Amino acid sequence: AVVSTQSTGAALAAAQPVISAAPVPAPAQPEPMDVESQLTPIGLSEEVLQQLQQTHVKLTSLRKKRGKELPEGLPTPQQLKHFTQTSSHPGLHSASLPGILCLDLLPNAKRTVTGGADRNIVVFDKEEEKIVCTLKGHTKKVTSVVAHREENILISASPDQHVRIWDIANETCRHTLRIHDGPVTGLSLHPTGDYVLSSSADQHWGFSDINTGKLLCKVADQSVSHGLTCCQFHPDGLIFGTGTSDSLVKIWDFKEQKSAANFPGHSGPISAIAFSENGYYLATSADDEVVKLWDLRKLKNFKTISLEDKYTVRGLTFDNSGHYLAVAGPDVRLYQISKQCDLVTTWASHTQDATDVRFGPNASYIASVSNDRTLKFYSAN
Repeated sequence: AVVSTQSTGAALAAAQPVISAAPVPAPAQPEPMDVESQLTPIGLSEEVLQQLQQTHVKLTSLRKKRGKELPEGLPTPQQLKHFTQTSSHPGLHSASLPGILCLDLLPNAKRTVTGGADRNIVVFDKEEEKIVCTLKGHTKKVTSVVAHREENILISASPDQHVRIWDIANETCRHTLRIHDGPVTGLSLHPTGDYVLSSSADQHWGFSDINTGKLLCKVADQSVSHGLTCCQFHPDGLIFGTGTSDSLVKIWDFKEQKSAANFPGHSGPISAIAFSENGYYLATSADDEVVKLWDLRKLKNFKTISLEDKYTVRGLTFDNSGHYLAVAGPDVRLYQISKQCDLVTTWASHTQDATDVRFGPNASYIASVSNDRTLKFYSAN
């Protein structure tokens, strides 16, 4: 059963917390910051809170207009069954430190961005099949990459405790955010495109301005003494989820900066969480060989997908319609989201565990990366 700390059904379905502004900070200065100033949150101004509220209202309205109708051209399960591997790219990251650990797609979906055990970030052109640029700066493996949805910007995180904001066109690092005291374990871009959520083994989540590199707030969950393993914003941007190393999934009310609901039931550290773009569902995984699906409108687990023995889930993602869920682990799997959550298809072409997976626009293709150092694409021939 879900443990709720307050009445959250409405908050999770509509996410309308009361705006409670922190004191307005002094105007941001353009000069580079030293490390200590980055660790001190400057607070959430009334202006920022209003921006988040307006974005939420706009996105909620758009989501209601879309309704439950599936987008035109979305592949059927039968069509997805016939998707096969169409290309494989092994030369993006170093062979001496093998393993691609994370993946995202740039706005035009013709380019991918990958983070590797070799500490590098690689931007790859899918159509031209060539590396666009390699971004270097992290001192440990890159475990999270998030591409901006409109601009040529990407965000990365690493156990080196840094979050980096990159300008892809100029191949430069705009900001290095030293906001955590432990490995950074997750990133999620806010729907405004101006802020990034980060989670860390230091038990805190942080909320930072990607344009100024300023930390706006940093919050610890006082009820647990375990590190955070992942984080993800709900598509409307006023609630988000975190996973912990002690198997708990928490839903947070961002403006109140408080936990709104707990989703128990896993065992082992939470390995991945993903919200569906339609805002209805949350998918979660841990080191327990299951994927759990939660209905955010009813605050209940409506399906638990049991996997094979020793199947470790490393990545979860929904397509934009919320109709399909992809799972990365010993293979790459696709499920149709329904009461049964039927397995649609499986690709077992990686020689080691897949670490992350993404859908192309309208599920026109699927991309996956792996510890075997390859980026693979699957689509209809």
